[in-house]
Amino acid sequence: MTRRLWSDFVSELEPYVPGEQPRIDNLVKLNTNENPYGPSPRVGEAIKAELGDGLRLYPPPNADRLKQAIADYHNVDVKQVFVGNGSDEVLAHAFNGLFRHGKALLFPDITYSFYPVYCGLYEIEGREIPLTDNFQIEVDDYLVPNGGIIFPNPNAPTGRLLSLDSIASLLRRNRDSVVCVDEAYIDFGGDSAIALVEEFDNLLVIQTLSKSRSLAGLRLGFAIGHPELIEALERIKNSFNSYPVSRLAIAGGVAAYADEDYFKQTCEAVIASRVALVKALETLGFEVIPSAANFVLARHPNHSGESLMSALRERNIIVRHFGAKRIEKFLRITVGTPQQMTFLRAALEEIIL
Repeated sequence: MTRRLWSDFVSELEPYVPGEQPRIDNLVKLNTNENPYGPSPRVGEAIKAELGDGLRLYPPPNADRLKQAIADYHNVDVKQVFVGNGSDEVLAHAFNGLFRHGKALLFPDITYSFYPVYCGLYEIEGREIPLTDNFQIEVDDYLVPNGGIIFPNPNAPTGRLLSLDSIASLLRRNRDSVVCVDEAYIDFGGDSAIALVEEFDNLLVIQTLSKSRSLAGLRLGFAIGHPELIEALERIKNSFNSYPVSRLAIAGGVAAYADEDYFKQTCEAVIASRVALVKALETLGFEVIPSAANFVLARHPNHSGESLMSALRERNIIVRHFGAKRIEKFLRITVGTPQQMTFLRAALEEIIL
């Protein structure tokens, strides 16, 4: 009965399926790429200071303090910065405002699974470009007519990094299309394409504070690009929700950018744990795809990804398994604390050996 009242296109949508967030005691949670370390202590202090009578008022619609903090950190003009509720919202506005041209949007065949979801939501033709046999993006494969290009860097769920030279080449040969680089994991091992924004007015870089800044629960993301690209996102935002970022989120985000030492310390800790995890997995016979992110994609020649995921779950460890054919034998494992990685290794030794 109720479905009769849906808009026509709703029944055709295939929504994104997020990683589960179970409430299990003593759980080792390695499935959603959250940072194993909490945010800077300054974040809690800033949020606490913001509590009070001011919460009855709407937040500043342009989140000016946060935009300025991001602009200062990345050495760009504040007019080149857009902020929103997590990078997924920023991505949604980019799809709606920059990719609806009646031409195909190009993205890798193994990539962030929200991209085809947004294509369905905004009625955009999406065209998957296959990664190479070793799961790399081949820039030459994107030299076809298109209405835009988007990919994560490092890619997800593979973790592979595309060099800035390759990104510049892609931009140079697609001057009439927006190229969106989704950098959710860039702080764990890569150089940001923000360095290319001044040279290329068709580049939009999107980042999140969920991963390297440990603020997944606060929901903050941003885009940096040419002011005209940013204006398009602002027009979409102000036609949808003119107060998207809360007072508490603004305060927390500004504080996170003010504590550079903590940021570097936690990123270095994650990178060190990733190196140790890769070594441990390879010792157990896993093939591990080279990763510049806070996760690894790995498979074992004698065990299916699904069976390993189930066996780990029985031991209170949850990891991510994808059913897509090219990666169905793999597990995506979030990099955790040294203690969590030791627990994971012990469990895998018990399962495999």
